[in-house]
Amino acid sequence: MNRLILTVSCRSTRGIVAAVSAYLADNGCNIVDSSQFDDLETGNFFMRITFISEEGVTLRQLLEGFADIRKKFAMQANFHGEQERMKIILMVSRFGHCLNDLLYRWRTGALPVDIAAVVSNHSDYQKLVISHDIPFYYIKATKETKPQAEQQLRDIIRQSGAQLVVLARYMQILSEKLCHEMEGRIINIHHSFLPSFKGASPYKQAYQRGVKLIGATAHYVTKSLDEGPIIEQDVIRITHAQNSDDYISIGRDVEAQVLARAVHAHIQHRTFINSNRVVVFPASPGSYASEKTGRKHRF
Repeated sequence: MNRLILTVSCRSTRGIVAAVSAYLADNGCNIVDSSQFDDLETGNFFMRITFISEEGVTLRQLLEGFADIRKKFAMQANFHGEQERMKIILMVSRFGHCLNDLLYRWRTGALPVDIAAVVSNHSDYQKLVISHDIPFYYIKATKETKPQAEQQLRDIIRQSGAQLVVLARYMQILSEKLCHEMEGRIINIHHSFLPSFKGASPYKQAYQRGVKLIGATAHYVTKSLDEGPIIEQDVIRITHAQNSDDYISIGRDVEAQVLARAVHAHIQHRTFINSNRVVVFPASPGSYASEKTGRKHRF
């Protein structure tokens, strides 16, 4: 049976869990996984439920029938099919490690998305992308052409129906206007030395200072550069015996892994922006296995 997902966010109050659970049970649904978080500081409540409709009630019927509960608790609530594939756009400049990693995961079925396009301000990866039967768009981005470049990007997003933009080491700053329009729908990756070692060659700077931990941060993009709500982070310990090239190589590995985990959490509807933070629920049991067997391979 196809499993369905319900995501809920609203102000915290009594009775939310009881109301949602009773609604699903009354409509012949069996809950197989549930995560919830009540933030006592912000007063916000978040919940994600995976369930099976055992009596044939459709996703549309569940959504329509949920209107009274949504209104009662002034909640944002959405139903999703677990096998639905989110359309995404990847953006890259000249560092291709994150792009290559995401393409590999997509090709093998470990990242169950539809890649609608790859956009770049360089043509370095055009042949690679086209070889995967994915549209490639070269958009020149300079200070003078930024408004036109971002309008081209908007057109690609609209025409493709993309629901998420992933900056896989795209080295251009997006405008405040675009960040606002796409709030919660753009994910970026960068090394986690920030605010230290800004600018060019951050790993060489870290090597020169004898840094012993290399990490990466994936976050939602906001108008504040590299300061959006954090989705995923990781670190790797290094030693004095490793040189600056090792720092770069290790850094690229952790960046690719962290970005993939962040994208995976988003497409599974496990992330909830909570003020300046992100609530990230764990993956449902069996979700990875179902994704890997559910993809139709192109190769």
